[in-house]
Amino acid sequence: MKKTRRTFLKNSGQAALGFGLLGLTSCDVDSTKKVKKEPTKKEIKEMFFKISLAQWSLHKSLGRNKDIPATMDNLDFAAKAKSFGIDGLEYVNQFFKDKATDTAYLNEMIKRADDNGCKNLLIMIDSEGNLGDTDEKKRLKAVENHYKWVDAAKHLGCHSIRVNAAGEGTAEEVAEAAVLGLGKLAEYGKSAGLNVIVENHGGYSSDGSWLSGVMKQINMENCGTLPDFGNFCLERGEGWVCKKEYDRYKGVKELMPFAKAVSAKSNVFNEDGDERNMDYLRIMKTVKDHGYTGYVGIEYEGNELSEDEGIIATKKLLEKVGAML
Repeated sequence: MKKTRRTFLKNSGQAALGFGLLGLTSCDVDSTKKVKKEPTKKEIKEMFFKISLAQWSLHKSLGRNKDIPATMDNLDFAAKAKSFGIDGLEYVNQFFKDKATDTAYLNEMIKRADDNGCKNLLIMIDSEGNLGDTDEKKRLKAVENHYKWVDAAKHLGCHSIRVNAAGEGTAEEVAEAAVLGLGKLAEYGKSAGLNVIVENHGGYSSDGSWLSGVMKQINMENCGTLPDFGNFCLERGEGWVCKKEYDRYKGVKELMPFAKAVSAKSNVFNEDGDERNMDYLRIMKTVKDHGYTGYVGIEYEGNELSEDEGIIATKKLLEKVGAML
């Protein structure tokens, strides 16, 4: 494994920028254009997007698995991100779940970000109830559970909280409930000057047409999406294997008109440093075509590389694609 990792890191830094004729043709990219093996500092600086780091990329180090001791604290996140040359921070509430109303703690997070020249962008919220719950009482409780995170995100200087549009029932029933739940939360977010954004995160929300339909019904400027390149599994089977998957390229295209943030999911890489399961060039061209110029968050979830190596590999890939586009 050590040899494989060393080989990968060497190759990801030195391999030619080959995406294959099929990928290039589908993106209308000029295949005759010569691309440098490594993007120059000028090309990286002039990319149409900026790179941020999703805290979930470090979920193992942060102690997501309760059976494995954490080797990193939430307050270390800013310094860790900066060590990769990344200045945009995307937090996950699970790693400071009892601190949403702790002003002193939030102030320390601000200080750590400032000390490292970083910017707090958003908080990803989980385990606070289903905003698409068809039971009105449970849905309203879930909405209220999110209020403290809106307040925390505002205090930190974030632009958004990321939420989930989950629920039980038919697609139509959950969509109707999600419109009500998300709409109510977005009203609270509006009063705080904050966005409420929904990720394609399993179930109906991983259906791009379903989630974009919910966005159209809500029709609020501060209620949008966070398209994730990898979360398009509609149904899972034994061993968490995906049994039914939505077309990721179609899904990203459907969600981008409402995007307030973008998540660059990655799992496995080939010898050239490209993600084996998806065409980053094709996806990022869609992102660019929709006029998006904000942060794209690295969210490495793989096991073949360590968390640090996976983050570095994803950053290299984004820089390579960014230079090409």
